Amino acid sequence: MAKQTKKDEKRTLSNAQERKVDSEMRAFLLEKAEFYERAGFIEDDPISVPHRFSNPRDVELAGFIAASLAWGQRKTILKSASKFIERMDNAPSEFIGQATPAELKRASADFVHRTFQPRDAEVFLHALQGLMKQHGTLEEAFLVHSASSAPTAEDHLCAFHDRFFEAAAHRGFEPGRTQKHVASPRRGSATKRLNMFLRWMVRSNARGVDFGIWKAISPAQLMIPLDVHTGNVGRKLGLLDRKASDWKAVEELMESLRQIDSADPVRLDFALFGLGAIEGF
Repeated sequence: MAKQTKKDEKRTLSNAQERKVDSEMRAFLLEKAEFYERAGFIEDDPISVPHRFSNPRDVELAGFIAASLAWGQRKTILKSASKFIERMDNAPSEFIGQATPAELKRASADFVHRTFQPRDAEVFLHALQGLMKQHGTLEEAFLVHSASSAPTAEDHLCAFHDRFFEAAAHRGFEPGRTQKHVASPRRGSATKRLNMFLRWMVRSNARGVDFGIWKAISPAQLMIPLDVHTGNVGRKLGLLDRKASDWKAVEELMESLRQIDSADPVRLDFALFGLGAIEGF
């Protein structure tokens, strides 16, 4: 993919500032979001993995693992996430709370999902154990508490990235190659998997899809989990001009989505993903 020049970036920013989503497009996308945000569509989706649990601590840990492995074919993602959870005795919260270093090593041995290797699995387990012991919940590990300004989604994502690898380093695991599996907008990444995880945890469970168990981050703060489907559909519909699927593209697409629903803009993820992945738009 060709690298955008500064001139291209300025043009993209100008287009984003001038773009107006008309009422017809708004109605179309809201209808699609309504259609696809249904429990019947999640059976083959990675979010079905945390739906196996009822305890909030199990939900967030299983959700984080499933989201972290969510690239590639859906069947492979579900198989890998299920395998990882099985290695945690199908009780993520209890396992993370009580496992010894030897048990963490056994749980990660020979685990492979595409480029996610046994060493990555061991780093994840140690980091998660450290975070849970220090913060109590994964939600708290994301939060930035500031008296001077309201933290943004970018602030929360960067804080979690730093805390995750600090927790691992405290146990003798430097980031190394595992760093690519926990992205950060600070590095320009679209941070798709973490944004998807936040959507699961933060958005209301009223429609039986997302969970709504985290309250300190509002749906209005969420950012779109930008993948090939949401990006391509967004460009075809004129909601996004930027060619690169990076953090700047996420910000640009969000400018369009907030015009449709400022309180819960990421509900449009269902519309864009459904149009692309299911309808082949």
